[in-house]
Amino acid sequence: MPFTLPGPCEYREEIRKSRFIALAAPVASATEAQAFIAAHSDASASHNCWAWKVGQQYRFSDDGEPGGTAGRPILAAIEAQEMDQVAVLVIRFYGGIQLGTGGLARAYGGSANKCLQAASRIQLVARDQYRCHCLFAELPLLKARLNDLDCLLQQENYDATGAELHLAIPAPRLAELQRLLADISRGRIELLPL
Repeated sequence: MPFTLPGPCEYREEIRKSRFIALAAPVASATEAQAFIAAHSDASASHNCWAWKVGQQYRFSDDGEPGGTAGRPILAAIEAQEMDQVAVLVIRFYGGIQLGTGGLARAYGGSANKCLQAASRIQLVARDQYRCHCLFAELPLLKARLNDLDCLLQQENYDATGAELHLAIPAPRLAELQRLLADISRGRIELLPL
């Protein structure tokens, strides 16, 4: 069962005078992952090594470290923690002592692993996306009950009479959501797939 992070997390460690800073964050796409890495990379650091995984897509970079000693171990840490939709950046400030290829792999992979282990995690649930339109009078009651159905409100667009909602719900809970919408609106609200 895959997990993701509820928000960004950080782990710092010093290994033989080199400082390692591991930063991890949830991402929904390759574009978000690359944006996170670009935003948090430190130009003054010796190396900014990273890996990300979103579903079946993944990428990693050794950023000048010997091949296979940084990006691949970071990706291995993501997979070992059963994470998905996660980007991890490990920043290294060189301390003057060579770590060797095995030492680098342990340092990068270990920092990423400790960062992800210390973070809280949430289970990834496959959700189907739908839209519906609610009147202003129905909106507070519906929004109050969405959490009970494990339904996420992804977007709301207001108009003169109410709001169009974009919802993401686990497939087994769809019938409950349809029943709730029918009860709230006396059958008026129609749930349409996105």
